[in-house]
Amino acid sequence: MARRIALVSGSNKGIGFSIVKLLVQRGFNGDVLLTSRDEGRGRQAVKELSEKFNVNVKYHQLDIDDLESIRKLGDFVQTTYGGLDVLVNNAGIAFKRAATDPFDVQAEVTVRTNYFGTRNVCDILYPILRPGARVVHVSSMCGHLSMIPSPELRARFNAKDLTIEQLNALMHEFVAAAKDGTHKEKGWGNSAYNASKVGVSALGFIHQRQFDEDSREDIIVNVVHPGYVDTDMSSHKGPLTPDQGADAATYLAMLPPKDPANPKGAYVWYTREVYPWDAESLPRD
Repeated sequence: MARRIALVSGSNKGIGFSIVKLLVQRGFNGDVLLTSRDEGRGRQAVKELSEKFNVNVKYHQLDIDDLESIRKLGDFVQTTYGGLDVLVNNAGIAFKRAATDPFDVQAEVTVRTNYFGTRNVCDILYPILRPGARVVHVSSMCGHLSMIPSPELRARFNAKDLTIEQLNALMHEFVAAAKDGTHKEKGWGNSAYNASKVGVSALGFIHQRQFDEDSREDIIVNVVHPGYVDTDMSSHKGPLTPDQGADAATYLAMLPPKDPANPKGAYVWYTREVYPWDAESLPRD
């Protein structure tokens, strides 16, 4: 049998690094692939895992903004392993509160990476998913539907027959509104990160509906909020450790085969509890 393989994007530090570590420590039966945009930082992370935690993983470069980089990774996985068993879409960006970039620039860059980059990874890697594969989109509490102020926009995101093409159009609408300065009056709010992560969440639910009709059995996609974690992205203000933030994502990546109790096409809180994505408000921690 071909060796199993789990792939974590954006995993040279923070939550992604901890997901890689926990996959190995919790006994994932196969190789774990750490990826990063910068090869030097990625290989240093692999070295740290080996020397500091006695965790041995593989490495491959991946920039989710670069289609050729994604294709090279897909070719490597297909050639080396014959397919993919776990995909954790963790890579993403967030502008700091103190960023001086104009909002329209922040909107375009954030949506391009967080939503369209994630979508492109899925478009290229989904064809090589094996039956029983597990996919995890690392979203955020900011990716909860209640983060979009407009009821009309929320209804469009939450449509049970929403297509990828329609979701792409919603993301383009947000960027266009940011460019002409009408994003707040049109009900998008004032956070490019929120809009991008709502898109990532909605993408996961569409993917699960697609896999429900796929000939490959038992492929599960879930969306996870990792919690407010002490990482570079949060400027180290989060109260949770990276390992705590990685817990739910790792749990979802290792769901047992064909278990009716498995979360499936769900929005999962960092406590591993399924929470309604379309609830009017977030859980109170």
